[in-house]
Amino acid sequence: MPDSITADSWPILSAIIRREFMIPEPKANCVYAALGIFAWNEQEAIGPMLGSLFRQSLFAELARRNLRCEIHCVLNGCTDQTPEVAREFYDLQARSHPHRNAFDCSVDNLAERGKIRAWNQFVHSLSARSARFLIMMDADILIHREGTLWNMLRALEEDASASVSVDQPCKDLRFKRRKSYRERLSLSASQMTLSAKAQLCGQLYCIRSEVARNIYLPNDLAACEDGFIKTLVCTDFLTRPHADGRIRVAEQAEHTFEAYTSPAAIFKNQKRQMMGQTIVHLLVDEYLPALPISQRERLADTLREKERADPLWLKRLIAEHLRRTTFFWRLYPGLLGRRILRLANLSPLKKLACAPAVAAGLLVDLLASFMAHRALKNGCTDYWPRAQRLGLKPTNEHEPFAGGGKPTACQYQ
Repeated sequence: MPDSITADSWPILSAIIRREFMIPEPKANCVYAALGIFAWNEQEAIGPMLGSLFRQSLFAELARRNLRCEIHCVLNGCTDQTPEVAREFYDLQARSHPHRNAFDCSVDNLAERGKIRAWNQFVHSLSARSARFLIMMDADILIHREGTLWNMLRALEEDASASVSVDQPCKDLRFKRRKSYRERLSLSASQMTLSAKAQLCGQLYCIRSEVARNIYLPNDLAACEDGFIKTLVCTDFLTRPHADGRIRVAEQAEHTFEAYTSPAAIFKNQKRQMMGQTIVHLLVDEYLPALPISQRERLADTLREKERADPLWLKRLIAEHLRRTTFFWRLYPGLLGRRILRLANLSPLKKLACAPAVAAGLLVDLLASFMAHRALKNGCTDYWPRAQRLGLKPTNEHEPFAGGGKPTACQYQ
């Protein structure tokens, strides 16, 4: 077998694998992958995001293999013009895209707000059962490199031990030529986060469909569904020790997201994250490991049945945890120590550069944990703050790319 698999050698290699393992040929034009785009009132952001999506090489590669994908824009509780913008964009692509036969598009408008419900609907009801891979995307990002989605899908095709592939998330601040001190702190904080192994960013990732369909997200999971999914994936649904190799970082794959910069937005987002991390801790460290292994192996059915029989079960679990928790900074293990631990993964020079971000982050964590504790104590799990941001704007595709390499239409200043 060659040391590396090229795009040209893949059809020959896949034919050999199918013959040796008696795997049937894929049906012509079958749905090979399903993309779920989750949006809540994103009428300004969804157009640029869809523009970056339809520039992806994924569609040409699928067409070359005589395969298709489906694209679901899963709207949840939208009250603006997001549905109309998405439909108009889809209609245009269906008429003019050079590989329009390689995809089908739909706008699925759910009445209830919440990404958790939208995720469950996409995975368990909307996506085609024939899809081998599910790609999850937020509507307020831009896909940075044209090969991003294809490289993420190929990463799972090439590595049978991996269940999820991710790209490299980039804050839009990275591409500014002149950065304020606060923006540099924000980038330092991102650098520490990315230094940890097996990171799963909920903004964009690709997951094997059989793995995703054994996951059901509880309705009262306030946030951090990516942390919940990561733990289930890396432990084979809490049946084995944690294995980082279950999550693979795809090469030449990036997306850009708009960073929170105002103090109010940072505190609100961190409050929401801490509420979510507290609930994830209760689920993956306490409640789910105590279940019989037979229930963990069919976890989606287990949690779905639990929600149907007792809709308030998770809120009671949270209330019991808060009664046992004396101090707000002990909502979950390592709340105040996680940033220092991430700092340890960096080189001495980077530690020095990131030290101010750690100090600022600890102050934010302390205040946010107090706010999160108070909200959870009041029974709040549906907390979705809306930050006022400027919006991501593609720049001229001929401008030099700050990270090197060939520029695309999604570069930023």
